[in-house]
Amino acid sequence: MKQAVRIQLEDFSQDEEIAALKGSSKRMGGIGTFLGCARDFSEGREVAEINFDAYGPMALSEMQKLRTDAIEKYQLLDARIVHRIGTVTGGDNIVFIAAGAEHRVAALEACHWMIDELKQRVPIWKKETTPQGQSWVVPHP
Repeated sequence: MKQAVRIQLEDFSQDEEIAALKGSSKRMGGIGTFLGCARDFSEGREVAEINFDAYGPMALSEMQKLRTDAIEKYQLLDARIVHRIGTVTGGDNIVFIAAGAEHRVAALEACHWMIDELKQRVPIWKKETTPQGQSWVVPHP
């Protein structure tokens, strides 16, 4: 089984991630998910591709801490976080977050909290390629 927290070049399967989450506990009554996808248009410009880079060991460590924090804060039964690095184009998957809890409210709130925290805490950077050239994107929490 794949690790619950990963940074990877290749795409991921939401179905596999949810199955792994569900397989961790029969008490799970609600699963909240977030799927971040690449857009081909941003800030009024066409985007040909997006390149994600990360400070690997620090980013992975912070993502693992984020998962632990969410499990404790929202009393989750399990959680998963997968973020891609490398080059993606419009429609490609970028990030997947799933939170499993006994009840839906905790799962949904935890999922929302995790994506906001990930954008603030995890050293992953995004550079867009547009007809005007390349530019680093300022994170939006």
